[in-house]
Amino acid sequence: MQRWRGLEDIPEDWGRSVVTIGSYDGVHRGHQLIIGRAVARARELGVPAVVVTFDPHPSEVVRPGSHPPLLATHQRRAELMAGLGVDAVLILPFTAEFSRLTPADFVVKVLVDKLHARAVVEGPNFRFGHKAAGNVAFLRELGTTYDYEVEVIDLYERGEAGGGEPFSSTLVRRLVAEGDVTGAMEVLGRPHRVEGVVVRGAQRGRELGFPTANLETLPHTAIPADGVYAGWLTARGEAMPAAISVGTNPQFDGTERTVEAYAIDRVGLDLYGLHVEVDFLAYLRGQEKFDSIEALLERMAADVKRARELVEEHGSR
Repeated sequence: MQRWRGLEDIPEDWGRSVVTIGSYDGVHRGHQLIIGRAVARARELGVPAVVVTFDPHPSEVVRPGSHPPLLATHQRRAELMAGLGVDAVLILPFTAEFSRLTPADFVVKVLVDKLHARAVVEGPNFRFGHKAAGNVAFLRELGTTYDYEVEVIDLYERGEAGGGEPFSSTLVRRLVAEGDVTGAMEVLGRPHRVEGVVVRGAQRGRELGFPTANLETLPHTAIPADGVYAGWLTARGEAMPAAISVGTNPQFDGTERTVEAYAIDRVGLDLYGLHVEVDFLAYLRGQEKFDSIEALLERMAADVKRARELVEEHGSR
């Protein structure tokens, strides 16, 4: 799959394509419907399928300080999109100048002049251009002038998560913030992932017999609510069952919020400096401060046992 950052990266000889545009944070099951249909239409027409997305999130430029927690890095989104059959991903730097493009200018500069769109596939509430003035009706209207078709896909998948709310990135962010990683997994179609580089912490876990990988997470990462979770720690491409702690470590009067993962039954791991991924399968309990270190160790052992059981029940990641 090709990856372009900015319009200038698109090959000059790029031909017709099927395009879908959006932030697509998380590439959840609703997104998968739209992207999947774009890929299918591209195959029908014998042209490539292109996803156009933005960096940073448009809200941060339009309303500074409002950047939402991110469910997936651009690298992760690209990997997920490639798995859906996408041929190219275009990441457009979203600047103040870019935000001022009128809907018509956006269509001409991006869809017509550069991507030579043969078809555009979107959800019903797609908005674009300055002040989000463009909608699917306007997109379709311009299609008659610039020779592209518009297909609108109803992405309103629902499940048990969030009490039956339609699937959305906003819903996933809320579920993650509440610690409902099981609900988030239903919407995403996979466990929620947090990535980062392993850095040295206080090393109390090692002293207690449960050495953890302490992640330095990326800016704006959507981190689950404080508590203990079951899941996986992936390093060097190997996914290991893990007990995961999120929070400030109240047992030792900590103040800095951290994400730490203990690779169950693994001895002698040296992960310092490595980029790793932590996938959250299930919530076990909230943060607690115990009466003694012995009580803490007893509970940690129980947490690890339960995490092992849940991961085994779920099967491989």
